[in-house]
Amino acid sequence: MMMIRMDKKLLLLKNDNNTQQAKEINILPAAQLKTILGSLSWKILTLLSQKEMYPLEIAKQLNMHEQKIYYHIRKLAKANAITITREEKKKGATARYYRTTSQAFGTEFPNGYHPIQNPCTLDLNNTLQDFFKEFIHNNTFDGKIVVGSPQPHGPFKTSARDGHYAAHLALFLGQFTRLPTEFAVKLDVDVKAEKEEKNNLILVGGPGTNFLTQELNEHLPIKFNMQSSQQGFLFGGLSSKKTGQTYTSDVTGIVAKIITPWDPTKRIIVLAGNKAVGTKACVIALTNLWKKTLEKYHGQDTFATVIVGFDLDGDGKVDSIEVRE
Repeated sequence: MMMIRMDKKLLLLKNDNNTQQAKEINILPAAQLKTILGSLSWKILTLLSQKEMYPLEIAKQLNMHEQKIYYHIRKLAKANAITITREEKKKGATARYYRTTSQAFGTEFPNGYHPIQNPCTLDLNNTLQDFFKEFIHNNTFDGKIVVGSPQPHGPFKTSARDGHYAAHLALFLGQFTRLPTEFAVKLDVDVKAEKEEKNNLILVGGPGTNFLTQELNEHLPIKFNMQSSQQGFLFGGLSSKKTGQTYTSDVTGIVAKIITPWDPTKRIIVLAGNKAVGTKACVIALTNLWKKTLEKYHGQDTFATVIVGFDLDGDGKVDSIEVRE
């Protein structure tokens, strides 16, 4: 669990598998917290966190005298731990229903604050830290996200249609790293022209559309099969060195990380599909479903896994993935 400030509210965050859940937390001064630490007060709070109740109803459920319950209700209300939600006439009297003001309570001491560069809203475990460790320096993104040019380019004269997937990736990275001073997203042709290949690179797009992915193909443990043709290029899908398996589906791709061949101090991450929809599946795999995708990653210098995309809700768009190897 972790706590962050958002929109002037304090939120308690919890990661449940791949779903992040949150609830608002109420910070009470230490003097008020003492009020709710008694066993009976805590029992009352527990009941009122589940549903609204009036004092007589609470007294019956706890088998306590009503006046004793009223005493604790007044103390809890004064401490801002509970509040009146509604009133109702019962046998000629007014019954006030109470509910907790929050689903979580805490306290804090006044000292000890220190500035942080970027509040992380992601449960950044060791696996994710290791995967991106070369790309984060002083809490700032250290690298370039490289997408294919939308103009015809490269030996296959292809135009990229998957560059916009980098936006989703950037939102994911923004949860645990600061924005760099220099512009972080580059076209593959600009990286070549500006001699920026020695940066840490995240390549988005297959070899047909991203010139740098094409150059690195021979260094990948799972390669793309392709050859020139009069129509542009013939594409034979992905081939795995380890298993000998070939993957030809359009919704298939790889998530890979390798040492930069021309600079061993740098790293390259590749999110590349057989077609644009395969690249989208890889981006989803590393952002929304990274725990499943990186399950077999243990800090090794060379890593690659095959991703297959699926359309679970039937709307014609990839929204889930399966890890094949």
